[in-house]
Amino acid sequence: MKYLLALSFMVLGWTLTAQNTDLMPIQVDVVYLSSDLLEGRETGTRGEALAADYIAGRFKQLGLTASFQSFDFEVKAHPHATESTPKTGKNVIGYLDNGADYTVVIGAHYDHLGYGSSGSLHRGEPAIHNGADDNASGIAAMLRLAEWLTMEGAPSANNYLFLAFSGEEFGLFGSKYYASNATLPIENVNYMVNMDMVGRLNEENVLVINGVGTSPSWMPVLEDLEIDPITITTTESGFGPSDHTSFYLKDIPVLHFFTGQHSEYHKPTDDSELINYEGIDLVSQYIYQLVTALDGEEKLTFTKTKDQSQDSRASSFKVTLGVVPDYTYGKKGMRIDGVSEGKPAQKAGLQQGDVILKIGDKEIEDIYAYMEALGSFEPEQSTTIVIQRGEEQLTLPLTF
Repeated sequence: MKYLLALSFMVLGWTLTAQNTDLMPIQVDVVYLSSDLLEGRETGTRGEALAADYIAGRFKQLGLTASFQSFDFEVKAHPHATESTPKTGKNVIGYLDNGADYTVVIGAHYDHLGYGSSGSLHRGEPAIHNGADDNASGIAAMLRLAEWLTMEGAPSANNYLFLAFSGEEFGLFGSKYYASNATLPIENVNYMVNMDMVGRLNEENVLVINGVGTSPSWMPVLEDLEIDPITITTTESGFGPSDHTSFYLKDIPVLHFFTGQHSEYHKPTDDSELINYEGIDLVSQYIYQLVTALDGEEKLTFTKTKDQSQDSRASSFKVTLGVVPDYTYGKKGMRIDGVSEGKPAQKAGLQQGDVILKIGDKEIEDIYAYMEALGSFEPEQSTTIVIQRGEEQLTLPLTF
């Protein structure tokens, strides 16, 4: 373990820059896991194995029992490929046994895209995708929580199972496998907390929490939590492109914590120097207070939610605007977090930070209204788009 920790400094030539040395464990975890040494942590590679060993070592350092769970799956190079490639991944499991009847699962995935596998948005030569935010940040937050939950006086009415999943980037393979091959009775899981991309808390300190509709217990507790300066925005659905979905499908209440999309997503530029380490600590504090508030409660009641991500309106559009939505935005409209080159948005003059209020005659109340609006347009169709840019409201011509 000491050898692995030393590598994060000596091999990388990295110097701690934060004035608050209490953040050092978070920084060490992120910097090591997102270093070039691990070559992007693609499932089934040497980099994944190094990351798994590191996480297991950290579990042991914190006094948890640590183990591995291997799983096999196959992937295709592209959706129309006739042949698939077999792969073996490895989940890393840390367990804190408090002798309780129920267990809380705290999870995050540690795999990423290697040199640019399926899902990469990089269009140049193959390059290491370090995945500092996606999802070294989630692993660092999970380890932070493990540190606090093993301390004297920590909430202990539940056992805690810390799960570092692999195979997420290829399609949630690790979490799917665990949910169907759990190392403890799955019916005894109280709830599941998932941290995927929690390393870029923005200047507005907005934390997105998905899955609040999966139990009637969530919102009353969340409404009472106060971790200054965090504010939250929530969605109800238990479905989503991350590992909490695998547990939701087993009728387990879930929450997914997320600090927002950015232009480095799934690109080689998602590096450790862009991470907000104080933000990871704040997110960890928020989740710790949530766990504390639920300590001693009965097993949470599960409720099904509408799958907004698979709503027909979200899958029916024939056009793209070419923007990255800001999922942390909680006001009217849909704020743009990034604009792709050569796409309709850029050609229309849209910029990062613009808030889309209307496309054609379609009012844009939120991201779901935006997706519904896209579904009503055809390629090469021309219309107008209304945006808010600072104090100014603009109407611009738009052609898909």
